[in-house]
Amino acid sequence: RAPLLLSRCLLKMVKGNIIVPEEILNFCCNGLQGSTSPPRAGEPGEREEAALGAMASPSPARNPTEVQMSQLVLPCHTNHRGELSTGQLLKWIDTAACLSAERHAGCPCVTASMDDIYFEHTISVGQVVNIKAKVNRAFNSSMEVGIQVSYEDLCSGKHCSICKAYATFVAQGPLGSKVRLKPLTPQTEEEKIEYSIAAERRRMRLVHKDTLKDLLTRSPQETELETRDGSGAVPAERTRVESVELVLPPHANHQGNTFGGQIMAWMENVATIAASRLCHAHPTLRAIEMFHFRGPSQVGDRLVLKAIVNNAFKNSMEVGVSAEAHGQETSVGRRHINSAFMTFVVLDQEGRPRTLPMVAPEPGDGERRYREASARKKIRLDRKYVVSCKQTEVPLSVPWDQSNKVYLSYNNVSALKMLVAKANWALAREKEKVRMYTLEEDKFLSFRIEMSVCIPAGRAFSLLSNLRRRHEWDSHYMSAELVQKVDDDDMIYHVVSQKFRHENKPQDFVILASRRKPCSKGDPYVVAFRSVTLPTHPARAEFTRGETLCSGFCIWPESEEMSKVAYYNQAMPGYLNYVTTNVAGLSSDICSTFEACEKFLLKNKEDLISRLQDF
Repeated sequence: RAPLLLSRCLLKMVKGNIIVPEEILNFCCNGLQGSTSPPRAGEPGEREEAALGAMASPSPARNPTEVQMSQLVLPCHTNHRGELSTGQLLKWIDTAACLSAERHAGCPCVTASMDDIYFEHTISVGQVVNIKAKVNRAFNSSMEVGIQVSYEDLCSGKHCSICKAYATFVAQGPLGSKVRLKPLTPQTEEEKIEYSIAAERRRMRLVHKDTLKDLLTRSPQETELETRDGSGAVPAERTRVESVELVLPPHANHQGNTFGGQIMAWMENVATIAASRLCHAHPTLRAIEMFHFRGPSQVGDRLVLKAIVNNAFKNSMEVGVSAEAHGQETSVGRRHINSAFMTFVVLDQEGRPRTLPMVAPEPGDGERRYREASARKKIRLDRKYVVSCKQTEVPLSVPWDQSNKVYLSYNNVSALKMLVAKANWALAREKEKVRMYTLEEDKFLSFRIEMSVCIPAGRAFSLLSNLRRRHEWDSHYMSAELVQKVDDDDMIYHVVSQKFRHENKPQDFVILASRRKPCSKGDPYVVAFRSVTLPTHPARAEFTRGETLCSGFCIWPESEEMSKVAYYNQAMPGYLNYVTTNVAGLSSDICSTFEACEKFLLKNKEDLISRLQDF
């Protein structure tokens, strides 16, 4: 029984976070293996071991990549106001996300980037932070991890959301080589939606720099500086902060590199100091724009952290912060490790944002950062209110603007992918090869109509994404004019439809058509439609202006020559009577239209004009 007694003591020591020498661990393990007298059923040792086994075994119903972390906020985690430090929260977020990524990869992973984070509430001492992280999708060597953060008040039982974030991790093999990841198979409806939209978020990350550059190119160079009243403005140089940190073993992760969460925490610290120098108060961090890790650092590196207020708006300010690393003090070369932009506010006693003093940028780089901060503010608002909001909260016809094209296109495609991934589609009608499904929700009735067609998926994609040819198979279309070619994947059309029964005049639509090729095997070709407004095409007296919120095609390859073609539509009120008449079997117009679509595809599948470059 000696090994058993020792194991019980060992268990208590582990619970108490006491370091146990390796010799004792080995002795205990060897003793237990050689013991022929197991503890009697129901003994404390057995119950303790069973409890440990229960804690170590994941729930069978849980996503295998899901990691849950709960942290009690202690005084050592807080700032001067007794609120959880954002830097500490970033450490926990990065740790949970990394563990989730490594569960899927089965090898070490490093943080490549962290998307925008909007902090909705602060967290106080004594409350519990609950973090849930799981892999949404794996690409070749990178994966997106979704993180949800909430807090729990143990006294009242109240739960509240803090933020939602998306991080990109890269799997690393020996000597830092990239590892090809196994694909992830989503199971639940929520996982299927996140899996589908992850490809769109990845696309948006890749074009972020181009979006900023394009916006700055088209913006007036001097407008902001000329209209700003310089009286009382604080020179930006006064807010500059430079600090150095020596990377020690406690700052390293299990791979020997500087822990990404620690770097983010140091960056948040110097950014807070810079913000305080402008407002002479204690600021609150409200948002962080994408962290981009450009390279690793190791134990022994000196990290030089720099921060400066780039621009101060009426109630918020943007602070730019960067991290550079070098080896010994005599080393001249510095490596750019990370950069980010943080938005701060200063709250009064009632919790309302205070008015901030203006910033006077220094000539040259200071003025460039000043203008870029204004552009980033617009992009942040676009991302937050066009991309992040629920589909039902988005106005039907969003004003089209060149500066927010990336986010409107994202919203267009992701809305269709969310509709496709929903469960509870019910088969309503079946007419020969055509099948019609419906999805009944609180606010919308959606329908899906599909069939298999003998045509390569890429060719069907090319034909169906060109609205100028839709009148050839859809009798409801009178004409479709290409108004603007935004890029190779996005077009804006002015569509005129035939008159419905009991209508005095035809409808017209201004439609954004966004198309996507498959990101990986198993993904469909996507053609998404939604209404936008253009100043050049206002509503006219001879038409009734119609709107479409979410519709489009998904095309899945079934073989080299066969494709499953499906059309989805979230029925608008003006279109509802037509849909319900078809769903109820009182009309076969929708099925007949789709049969005409099949004939159109078969007739034109060898047509060279339908190639993608002629779209």
